[in-house]
Amino acid sequence: MGGTTLRLATWNVNGLRARAARVATWLDAAAPDVVLLQETKCDPEQVPDELFTSRGYAWSARGGSGRNGVLIASRVGLDDLRDDLAPYAPTQSSTGEPLPDLLAEPRFLSAICGGVRVASIYAPNGREVGAPHWHAKLHWFATLRAWSSAALNEAAPLALGGDFNVAPRDVDVWDPSALIGATHVTSEERAAWLSLIDAGLIDAAQALATSDAPTAFTWWDYRGGAFHRGWGMRIDHILIDPRAGSLRACSVDREGRKGDLPSDHAALLVEFDRGGA
Repeated sequence: MGGTTLRLATWNVNGLRARAARVATWLDAAAPDVVLLQETKCDPEQVPDELFTSRGYAWSARGGSGRNGVLIASRVGLDDLRDDLAPYAPTQSSTGEPLPDLLAEPRFLSAICGGVRVASIYAPNGREVGAPHWHAKLHWFATLRAWSSAALNEAAPLALGGDFNVAPRDVDVWDPSALIGATHVTSEERAAWLSLIDAGLIDAAQALATSDAPTAFTWWDYRGGAFHRGWGMRIDHILIDPRAGSLRACSVDREGRKGDLPSDHAALLVEFDRGGA
C-alpha cells in the first residue's frame, strides 16, 4: 500500500483458471492492494497459487463443484477470515415458504486487509422474477444487510465489493424499457441493494460521478454484440464505509472486456485515502 492510499478492486472473472493469463496482465497493470474476485468456478485447491503469490499476494477462496466461487487476495494483510452469512439470516423468508438454500453456496468471503474489513460478494442472479430463486435472492440480500449492519459496528471500517446482480437506477442500464419484467432492475431488488446504503455504506462509483450522470457499465452480455453496441449494465459495485477514508478515484477497466476470451464483466477499482490509519 503506497502511503495511506488503498487500492481495492473487484472483478467477476467468470472462470479464474480459464482467464488466469488475463488476470495476471490486469494485476500487473492495475496493481491493486486488495483484490476481490467472483465466479471463480473452482475449488480453493484449484486456484492457480503462483498467480497471486508471485506478485506478493496472500489469498483465500471459497468454491464448490466448479460453480460460483469467491476469492480475496491481499498485499496488505489477510486476517480474521469469515465465510458464513447463515447466522444472520432472517428467521423466515418474505414468502413464508421454503426457498433454495443460496446461503450454502460459495458467494461470500470476508477478511481484514490493510485495517479494513473487506468482503467479496457474488449475489445470486434470481433467474426469473417471482420464481423461488428470485425470492431466495431477496432473502440472501436481507441476510447480507444484517451481516453488514453488525460489521459496521465493529472497529474496522467495512468495504463490500463484487457482483451484486442489481442495477440500482434506470441510468445504470442501457435501455430500461428493454428490461421490463426482468431480474436485476425490479423495485424489490433495488430496495434490497439500497438497504446496504441505508445501513451506512457509500456507492463509490456514484459518489465520485457528476450529479445524476451515468456511471460506467461493468457487464455486457456475450450475445448479440452487446459490448460493441453499448448494451451494458452496472451491476458490480464497491460499497465503502465512510470510516474507511476519503474516496479519491473509481474506474472500470473497459479495455479488459475486449480481445480474446474476456469475462463478460469488467474490473472495478476504487482508491481511497486511509488518513492516519
